[in-house]
Amino acid sequence: MRTLLLTAIAALIIGSTTLHAAEPMKALIVDGQNNHGVWPTTTKMMKAYLEQSKLFTVDVATAAPKGTDPNFKPDFSKYSVVISNFGHGAAPWPEETQKAFETFVSNGGGFVVVHAADNSFPEWPAYNEMIGLGGWGGRTEKDGPYVYVNAEGKVVRDETPGNGGNHGAQWEFPVVIRDREHPIVKDMPVEWLHAKDELYDKLRGPAKNMQVLATAESQVTGRHEPMIFTISYGKGRVFHTPMGHAEYSQECVGFITTLQRGTEWAATGKVTLPIPEDFPKADKLSSRKFAESSVRGNE
Repeated sequence: MRTLLLTAIAALIIGSTTLHAAEPMKALIVDGQNNHGVWPTTTKMMKAYLEQSKLFTVDVATAAPKGTDPNFKPDFSKYSVVISNFGHGAAPWPEETQKAFETFVSNGGGFVVVHAADNSFPEWPAYNEMIGLGGWGGRTEKDGPYVYVNAEGKVVRDETPGNGGNHGAQWEFPVVIRDREHPIVKDMPVEWLHAKDELYDKLRGPAKNMQVLATAESQVTGRHEPMIFTISYGKGRVFHTPMGHAEYSQECVGFITTLQRGTEWAATGKVTLPIPEDFPKADKLSSRKFAESSVRGNE
């Protein structure tokens, strides 16, 4: 009887541990001020994609549409990872919120930077360090070098003076994996075709503790510009992708997979999600129509 009792207790403990381990992590999307009018839809899309992974439950904190919102004070400590869907021209967060966010990331919280979130907050030094590279908002050589990959596959830190942030016409462009062993991009095709999007070029910033995982060749600069990269900030992990301009860009299975795996990595330092069977190939686009997507156009 004693043996049976001990076996039953052990089974309960193991079952409880397994159940606890399977509980989804908490993620937070922050938004509210973005020069891209489609942002309410892309927030819905990213929330859905992350929840579809079964790894996350996702809350959304939305700032007032104009000016610094004194009531924008999310409790970052409740979350494993924060995803920014802010954009160019966003007003600074309250100083208390900035400090709380710096503490969150430096103490080990995950941060995900999507598309125009790297346009935001040019005057916030810690934010610029977190995102590694940014554009627009008056960013110049004072904010750090241009970063790109040259023909020999080497990362170049270019100190040439000039404004930060640019893109040409939207197009369907090839993404080239540069670090095939990093968990976010491991097992992706070496090259895959991304859906119509803005290809950001001439991004510049501190680029400290930054690792370039994938690039795409700009039709403007002729250089391979970072499209997937990571930054270490204190104990925190930051995943940054300049992709994701519009709903049709975020419908790309390459974007969806990169977002899901990048967010998992930012939250945990590991990636368990596999590459899906419908992942794009070098010569083949792959998109999933998002049912709630109702905004079309080129904001």
